[in-house]
Amino acid sequence: MRILISLIKDENGATAIEYGLISALIAVAAIVAMTKLGHTLSNTFSTVATNMAKPSR
Repeated sequence: MRILISLIKDENGATAIEYGLISALIAVAAIVAMTKLGHTLSNTFSTVATNMAKPSR
């Protein structure tokens, strides 16, 4: 019975799960930010390449 009570009072597993959820949220936010930045950089480089390919007057 003491073992069961000590397992119920133990909060180490809950803390580990919370840290796991926080790190997963940070990872998702980082992936979204990097994807958006990647698209923006791609568009910028495409614009620069297009403008450089135009013949000068």
